[in-house]
Amino acid sequence: MNKIRLFVLTAVMLLINTLAFAQQSGTLKGTITTSDGKPAAYISVGLKGKGLGNVTNDKGLYEILRVKPGTYILRVSAVGMQNLEKTITIQAGENKIVDVVISQNSNQLSEVNINQGVNKYIAKKSEYISKMSLNNLENPQVYTTITKETMADQLVFSVDDATRNATGVQKMWESTGRGGDGGAYYASRGFIVQAKLRNGIAGNVTGRNDVANLESVEFIKGPSATLFGSTLTSYGGLINRITKKPFEGTGGSVSYSTGTYDFNRVSTDFNFPVDKANHIYARINTSYNYKGSFQENVFDKGFFIAPSLSYKVNDKLDFVFDAEIANGKNTLKPFVFFYFPVAQLGFDRADQSGIPYDKSFTGDAMKQKYNSSNFFGQANYKFNDNWSSHTSFSSNYSFSNGRGTYLFLVPNSFFNPAAAPGADNLSRADQSTDNSKIFTYEVQQNFNGTFNLGSVKNRVVLGLDYLRQNSDQLFYSIDTFDITNKNGTGANYNNFTEANLAAFYAANPYSKYPVNFKSNTYSAYASDVINLTDRLIALAALRVDRFDNKGNSDRAGSAPKGAYKQTVFSPKFGLVFQPVKDQLSLFANYQNGFNNINGIDYKGDAFKAEQANQIEGGIKANAFNGKITGSVSYYYIKVKDIVRGYNLDPTNPNAQIQDGNKISKGIEAEVIANPVNGLNIIAGFAYNDNHLENASPDVEGRRDAYSAAPYSANLWVSYKFLSGSLRGLGLGAGGNYASDNKIVNSVSQGVFILPAYKVYNASVFYDHSRFRIGVKVDNFTNQKYWTGYSTMNPQDLRTFTGSVTYKF
Repeated sequence: MNKIRLFVLTAVMLLINTLAFAQQSGTLKGTITTSDGKPAAYISVGLKGKGLGNVTNDKGLYEILRVKPGTYILRVSAVGMQNLEKTITIQAGENKIVDVVISQNSNQLSEVNINQGVNKYIAKKSEYISKMSLNNLENPQVYTTITKETMADQLVFSVDDATRNATGVQKMWESTGRGGDGGAYYASRGFIVQAKLRNGIAGNVTGRNDVANLESVEFIKGPSATLFGSTLTSYGGLINRITKKPFEGTGGSVSYSTGTYDFNRVSTDFNFPVDKANHIYARINTSYNYKGSFQENVFDKGFFIAPSLSYKVNDKLDFVFDAEIANGKNTLKPFVFFYFPVAQLGFDRADQSGIPYDKSFTGDAMKQKYNSSNFFGQANYKFNDNWSSHTSFSSNYSFSNGRGTYLFLVPNSFFNPAAAPGADNLSRADQSTDNSKIFTYEVQQNFNGTFNLGSVKNRVVLGLDYLRQNSDQLFYSIDTFDITNKNGTGANYNNFTEANLAAFYAANPYSKYPVNFKSNTYSAYASDVINLTDRLIALAALRVDRFDNKGNSDRAGSAPKGAYKQTVFSPKFGLVFQPVKDQLSLFANYQNGFNNINGIDYKGDAFKAEQANQIEGGIKANAFNGKITGSVSYYYIKVKDIVRGYNLDPTNPNAQIQDGNKISKGIEAEVIANPVNGLNIIAGFAYNDNHLENASPDVEGRRDAYSAAPYSANLWVSYKFLSGSLRGLGLGAGGNYASDNKIVNSVSQGVFILPAYKVYNASVFYDHSRFRIGVKVDNFTNQKYWTGYSTMNPQDLRTFTGSVTYKF
């Protein structure tokens, strides 16, 4: 009740503040009409350089509130039409009406591709996916962009939650908070993916991935090493976070959110000019986030600050600097591993395990401290209208110290070999980090140019990249603290405490796993997008990558071992044909990824880099003036040169051979639609089929157990009233589906399944120019379901969240 009262009180105070501010500021409203006198719907109307604006409704009406007294330039604009500007003056408390007539008639306006305020869930272009500005129809690569508008409508606070809108992407592990690899794990196209890029270069996270400073999140599909290298990407693709940038003007917002399981969050966004000449602008995003759990003694608490600065020196040169600094404490949600054959357990599905869903099996919270920092700088220089330079620097630090408890099932036959199959017990274990840290630095130089060879237009990027990693991580663990009854019978779960665990480590031997290394990667790449005709586009790209691993060491300072170097070439090709220009494209791509491998085979020959090659083809659409966008594609990925055991030499039981393969193929279909004004839809379906070839007999021909579910689907439908007395009110609903997931899949261990699930979510919001109020319910059917990366991880039950945002 206290949180409800606080939530209501906050909303009332914001309303009072809004009314007080309205008496000091003016209001600007009016009608935008076409040259033949018809309403001009969905036209952007704003005050130039002030960050204030709106979009006309279906009657051509617009309204801009909270305008301070002064003289402004009113700008009327839309994609595909010439901007119109008009000088206006507003007095204190004035209700000013300014009508504007644009030069287009109603028929011409219907042909203009207006995306602002209409299909608000799409991002037509990306500066990062191809390291040049390409719209989706020109790009032969498949990707999904989750916009800030989507995240706002769904009350999304983390990248974890945003992934529910990414077709074919499934969360496997939530953030662990461990230094170096603490971010959440996802699966895409049958491979593990993490969110390791930020604005196109290195940007690791340690804990939960906050969206307070995010403009959008890009999920780029398939092997992508040609432009992004191998260290930060996977064969399934990559996740790139696009951060908010400072804008001209002053403004911002303050939000408070609260909900189930003691969820509390405060976030701010403040943009302001730094100098009187308005050449330097700053923006600061912050958040404090606390979330408990349906499971006892589980929580995550963190603080996040992300300052940014833009400096426009002149029309040719500008700089952008920003940072992300996060720190917090957490306890891990229970991870249940499988160390014994499934047949001995007496069940082969998570919903048959009998493990209490709400138990963490710990006493007081086993805390872990974590923090991370990302510092980013970019200098952009425009030589002329055709050539530009972009120099970027990124520095990342990731740290953790504390407990990482986990569980595994113990069969009854462990105690009595004659016992029937069954597992009444769990082993409680731990893998802690000891001041683990990893530093990542990246420097990247890109030259972008446009030129013609005869009548053929070429758009190129020429790039150099240097990536350095310096790891000083130490993991230490015990396999068994104790074995306890999973059903609570005669069990004392409260004795698994920080004090007792520390005493156990002091009294017993334990294992240490140092991960200490230094590596340098030197890369050069070039990519050319060639307009063979106005409808036929080809892409050709190549990367050369020199990897230099200085070897593994330890904190005692022992001499590094296992140093090696590898040089890899990574090509990429694409072809796009638009049978209906700017509306429909047929595309095909060949994409490459690789992974540096150290060691020797059974003959003594050094391993070479593992390679993944993808062939993909499909169709993309941007129809009905951007109201329906989407893609359908089929991909085939072959990973070759996988290292596996070589069992034909009895004198060398540890011998290895590099001839393994993994085949991963499937289809993905995605639609982002705005069929009628105010109605927005995101829908996706994915199917992945993969198996191992030339593998160990234990897994030969089987689906990789680290691939997530083969079938998945996502849906979100939102409607917002754009006019009338309900203007600003919106509601949305949707959900996610995943089929059975085999997290154990081998001859020796058997098959263990996480059951298929359907999870439904809904939200209601009211969006005003001065404030926004939202309420959501996630998993409103209270579905019990599990995800996992070779583990069984119970997921959140029904949760309610309310949020109030004040805009200024």
